[in-house]
Amino acid sequence: MPAPSLVPPATAARARTALVAVDLQVDFLPGGRLAVPGGHEVVPLANAVARHFPNVVLTQDWHPPGHISFASSHLGKAPFDEIDLPYGRQILWPDHCVQDSEGARLSAALDIPYAQLIIRKGHHRTIDSYSTFYEADRTTPTGLSGYLRDRGVDTVYLLGLATDFCVSWSAVDAARHGFTTYVIEDACRALDVDGSLAKAYADMAAGGVRRVRLADVIA
Repeated sequence: MPAPSLVPPATAARARTALVAVDLQVDFLPGGRLAVPGGHEVVPLANAVARHFPNVVLTQDWHPPGHISFASSHLGKAPFDEIDLPYGRQILWPDHCVQDSEGARLSAALDIPYAQLIIRKGHHRTIDSYSTFYEADRTTPTGLSGYLRDRGVDTVYLLGLATDFCVSWSAVDAARHGFTTYVIEDACRALDVDGSLAKAYADMAAGGVRRVRLADVIA
């Protein structure tokens, strides 16, 4: 018998659907510079879920050295302090996911060789980026929306790190662009900084994002 294809079949139910696996990078895993509690648990879940989607997009934080979101770029500031920037309030982070560093690399345990696109975000030195659709100024696009539309995608599922920042911002933007949007909540993990997780859930609900469980997706 021929070996099974690595590429999931484009079934009628999933042909117009894409999975976006958000920021499964070394710096967000245990031992990383901005480790998300339980972040390592998401990687095998992403591998399993991705086998059910013919369209898969991966994302990476990809910051230049000295990025504006780094606490080290602001004299007298520490990680998790907040400042005002031209585009709004900004949490300051430890230096993380610096371009071409080990911490910016996707997890070595990630096994989705049929992913078609990697979106790199946060590469503009003076703008942070949580969403995989827009930089934090809410006007600078990453191009993901156009890519998905050109592929005929109308439904987006998201998983990854962290629920309360990059996942939730991405989900709200996906819904705002007219995609039917789901977050696979048990395939995400959160930082939960000063109530950020509760705020993220409220923002997603207000934006029309639907929350589902792994069992709903891969049953």
